Amino acid sequence: MLPAILECRACVLRPWRADDLPALLRHADDRDVARNLRDRFPHPYTAADGEGWLAHVAGDPPREGAWAVDVGGEAVGGIALHRGDDVARLSAEIGYWLGRAHWGRGVMTEVVGRVTDAALAEPDLVRLHAPVFAWNAASMRVLERNGYVREGVMRRAGVKDGVVMDQVLYARTRESPHPYVAAP
Repeated sequence: MLPAILECRACVLRPWRADDLPALLRHADDRDVARNLRDRFPHPYTAADGEGWLAHVAGDPPREGAWAVDVGGEAVGGIALHRGDDVARLSAEIGYWLGRAHWGRGVMTEVVGRVTDAALAEPDLVRLHAPVFAWNAASMRVLERNGYVREGVMRRAGVKDGVVMDQVLYARTRESPHPYVAAP
């Protein structure tokens, strides 16, 4: 089971709380944040969107694998793992966002590293992956700095704002006791 709280130098990763709504709205309602995320992260980001998100992730116990990025007591972003199922049950997708006021400070590089290390220490996770829109070079750098490897380009695999685009797939794996057979 993943820890509910992860300490970083620049921030604390902690469970989302209902009282995070004002900070969530302040940092999430930004077109440049939303343009790099799935459509389920809307723009504009309304109070109803924030309330819906917090109803989904805030709770007791907190939802495993979803953390608020807390800088100075304020939720300024988020990071989450979406575990695979069936034949992908030993994998998880990692996704993250950060409010613009904190861009370029190394916060997300540290956050992704901390979550990656915690996740790959779990016995039932051997692979983390992240599809990144081809235009999002900053997110690619965050992943590369944390040992993720560019596995390939998924051509015309995403659509955002009516534009069909490539997605670049990054992954990081660890050795595990599970039997492994390489592709022929």
